[in-house]
Amino acid sequence: MTEKRLNKFISESGFCSRREADALIEQGRVTINGRRPELGTKVGPGDSVEVDGRPIRASAADKGDRVYIAYNKPIGITCTTERGVQGNIIDAIGHRQRIFPIGRLDKPSEGLIFLTSDGDIVNKILRAENAHDKEYIVTVDKPVSSRFVERMSRGVPILGTVTKPCQVSVVSKFVFKIILTQGLNRQIRRMCEYLGYEVQALKRTRIMNVSVEGLRPGQWRDLTATEMAELNAAVAHSSKTAAEGHVRPAKRIKPEGGERTEKRPSGQPRRPGGMGEGRGVLDADSRSEQGRASRGNSGKARRDDKAPAKTLYVNPNQAKTDQPAKKPGKKKPGGSTLTLKRKG
Repeated sequence: MTEKRLNKFISESGFCSRREADALIEQGRVTINGRRPELGTKVGPGDSVEVDGRPIRASAADKGDRVYIAYNKPIGITCTTERGVQGNIIDAIGHRQRIFPIGRLDKPSEGLIFLTSDGDIVNKILRAENAHDKEYIVTVDKPVSSRFVERMSRGVPILGTVTKPCQVSVVSKFVFKIILTQGLNRQIRRMCEYLGYEVQALKRTRIMNVSVEGLRPGQWRDLTATEMAELNAAVAHSSKTAAEGHVRPAKRIKPEGGERTEKRPSGQPRRPGGMGEGRGVLDADSRSEQGRASRGNSGKARRDDKAPAKTLYVNPNQAKTDQPAKKPGKKKPGGSTLTLKRKG
């Protein structure tokens, strides 16, 4: 065995993923030859690695000891390895080897999820930049419109970013299919909420080349040799290190007419089509602010906005001290003295 980074050594053994291995190292639960290492420490031939006093064996070179399963997660099962959580996915499956899920599905969601003892493949699949597609069937509370499909496909602003373009198609009046290459937290539910829809049911039907077809809710099976060959080929050039749901922040685009200081809440739908979206139309508050600014600068109503301003001619040969003659006004009789008239 050549030298390996400690987190890779632990994940390849099937004990946990690399991210979880890093957490164990930081918590001081890992030792190498009886000493607590630092992050990034390498393990060499003959080194003894333990987690909580339990020896960690090096993985087989051919990975023949790894477990890869497909599980049809029912509604109500939580995707966590914490055995203290009621309804956790590990107890639900009851596998004899130590396994952990690749990604997650929300508790109220159902469908396909992978579990494995190979921590090395987890980050390859989860890394957002690798663009491994996942297919979902979603039921919502309102009829699926063409406008909704277009907006979902183009990308929706959630969680401080804009979702990547994706494939969306109508299945029936209240059901649509969506294929994502991201794994943001509650992504589909947040996207629908932003557009004014509420998810009633959500099922993941496919991950890359593996389908949930043939598995009843609660059933699992080992991935076939063909599926594993295609899976390994798909992730052969994938990056190995990134947290689940990682996404590059989108560039902020300033709206026409200046930058707005007030942000729209994530769950508030935009204007319906044909009501000014994307045309630089200002809202009522912006119009009133511009109106106040215009009146404050000119002291007049906005009636002069359309007329060009008049420019006074200045004679360059005229002395600066010269002042234009003023037209004499009529003086009132009696000057400023108040005159009283007697009656009779």
